[in-house]
Amino acid sequence: MKKSNRPLIIIILVFLLELFVVGTLGVTFLNRVNIIEQKIEVGDFRDVHQVQDECKDVKDVVKKELGIGMIACALTTLLVAIYLSHMVIYPLKKMIESKEKKEKAEETEIKTRLLHMTEGIIAFDINGKIDLINPAAKMLLKISPEDYTFEDIFNKFKLDINMEKLIYLQELTSMEQIIEVEDNTVKVLFAPFRNEENNKPEGIIAVIQDITESVKLDTMRKEFVADVSHELKTPITSIMGYTDTLLEGDYDKETQKEFLQVVSSEARRMAKLVTDLLDLSRIDNNKKNTKKVSFDLGALAKECQKKLAIEIKKKKHHVECLVTADVPPVYADKDDIQRVILNILSNSIKYTPDGGNIKIYVGFVFNDAYIKVIDNGIGIPESDLNRIFERFYRVDKSRAREMGGTGLGLSIAKEILDKNGGSIDIKSEVNKGTEVVIKIPTK
Repeated sequence: MKKSNRPLIIIILVFLLELFVVGTLGVTFLNRVNIIEQKIEVGDFRDVHQVQDECKDVKDVVKKELGIGMIACALTTLLVAIYLSHMVIYPLKKMIESKEKKEKAEETEIKTRLLHMTEGIIAFDINGKIDLINPAAKMLLKISPEDYTFEDIFNKFKLDINMEKLIYLQELTSMEQIIEVEDNTVKVLFAPFRNEENNKPEGIIAVIQDITESVKLDTMRKEFVADVSHELKTPITSIMGYTDTLLEGDYDKETQKEFLQVVSSEARRMAKLVTDLLDLSRIDNNKKNTKKVSFDLGALAKECQKKLAIEIKKKKHHVECLVTADVPPVYADKDDIQRVILNILSNSIKYTPDGGNIKIYVGFVFNDAYIKVIDNGIGIPESDLNRIFERFYRVDKSRAREMGGTGLGLSIAKEILDKNGGSIDIKSEVNKGTEVVIKIPTK
């Protein structure tokens, strides 16, 4: 017998038992009545009093048996009620409590997930009032305590969006909007939700994502492609122009030499740009092997100064290299660090007027050795300082291009130092000079 059928069988048995008790009482009563009727017919009763006494006896018997039957039915019903409460009502109550507990746990879990989500979630009811909102949504949209409704939140962004249109138009299932919130860019996805039973609309859910970094990266990518195209186009145009001129006319050797020098210069500039781009690509894709060794940073700084001696002499600069302390060996890729020093020092030479002063200090602080390059050159405006490590960014593009710069030197320097666990910091003031500090970890 299946456990689920037990209550039904018990109820049927109780019904049959009670039917039996009632039937037995009824039969007993009918038998006694029939006996009395038979006695009356044959004249067994001498007078009315005797009939009354017999009827009274019948009533007493019926009352007694009826009482016993009622007690039996009551006890049976009580036992059945106790059994059913234990077997049916209690499990049912337990099941309901378990379901409520499960629903409560699921609700708590959902709230916890919403609380810790990086994406913002806002649920609006059919009237546009906020039903649910998580901290990320408040932060991303800068929602104040006074904002209670759909209009309060989104009207201030001047969005061309209508809540009724979102909810009731069948063909419109969702809508995306890009919003500028102060310095950040967020994407908001609006989607209506419906009642599962009657499929009637109940409100709107807004999902907010911070896409600031994606937008910045996309903008940088577009700028990068445009800058590369421009930087390559300029020398190619020059090379093509001068070579076509040489081919079209018969020029003397001096003119030919002058033209070829321009072609050579532009070709070298283009080669340097391609080399820098390849270096950046290798660094970005972690394809450039970093071979760290221990070496003397002071000796490397003086070696770089010697390599740039011709440029220093041309501009009549006074360059001084001082090792300020007993600097322990640094642990990094020597070739990479040499490239960084040469880049910083050559920038100082380029952008310092003839006869300027450049000082190189090599020292040690905490666990880092440092090189400090100070010049009295043209300097960098404060507004440009936070962008000088961007690829192709140049303070004075025309002047930098004229001096052979690609706008990638500082970007490469920063990438190299990051790979070697170092850092670079630049301070500058227009027409007063620039100070560059490079830090490299010691072994």
